[in-house]
Amino acid sequence: MGGRHEDWSWTAEIRAVNGRGFDLKLRIPDWIEGLEPALRGLLQQRIGRGSVTFSLRLMQEGGAEAGRLDPEGLARALDLVRRVEEAAERCGVPLDRVTPADILSIRGVVESGGREDRETAPLRDAVLADVPALLDAFDAMRDAEGAHLRDLLSAQVSHVETLVAEARALEPDRARKLRAALAESLARVLETAAGADPDRVAQELALLAVKSDVAEELDRLAAHVAAARALLSEKGAKGRKLDFLTQEFNREANTLCAKSQFAPLTRVGLDLKHVIDQMREQVQNVE
Repeated sequence: MGGRHEDWSWTAEIRAVNGRGFDLKLRIPDWIEGLEPALRGLLQQRIGRGSVTFSLRLMQEGGAEAGRLDPEGLARALDLVRRVEEAAERCGVPLDRVTPADILSIRGVVESGGREDRETAPLRDAVLADVPALLDAFDAMRDAEGAHLRDLLSAQVSHVETLVAEARALEPDRARKLRAALAESLARVLETAAGADPDRVAQELALLAVKSDVAEELDRLAAHVAAARALLSEKGAKGRKLDFLTQEFNREANTLCAKSQFAPLTRVGLDLKHVIDQMREQVQNVE
């Protein structure tokens, strides 16, 4: 976004990364009275959550940037940044890389050049008047990104549905293999364990067969697929619900692998875990 007012011109931009809360960073001149609270109010009304950075750069007519460096103020700021970085390193606290814009935003680095003597309200109002258009463009960009992300997640959900169908198709072969293995185990026990009660042994083996059944896990995965599609079709914030749902997807896939005892089903279970992990990564970008 760019604009002009009298001998001033400016450029502004908004950048945002998804997050659970709302974290706003303003990189704006501190000499325009009332600009910061007004900007915060406008941005909070339109952006519900995420880590948001709003940057405003002012220029005076003739191309000179608004303000000039104060060498002493710059030296103080650099020394302050150095001490903060050293203290953070001693405490094992990771910090983001400090940018020139971060340095310039520290009070005293840029000389005011007597701007305090000028009436800043008209300039403030002119800048604020351009912010809604910037937010409209920001919303349009997020809508486009959201549509792409929705299509990507829908494709991943469909992939999960396909894998669940493959798992169901494997159940008859798996059941036959497990029944054969249980019958073999029953014969071996009765042959080697003198005095073993055949009925009791058969009951224990039947209980093992019930515990290895994966029908409930497949039913729950199918239900999660339906729930995910319903969420993706809804309007409004859905990131937290989708994040919880992918955790449930992952839980069922883990149980499926643990119960499998059948190589083809284990392969499908591992494929499920892979797709679900990709879904969880994408869901972190959903508001």
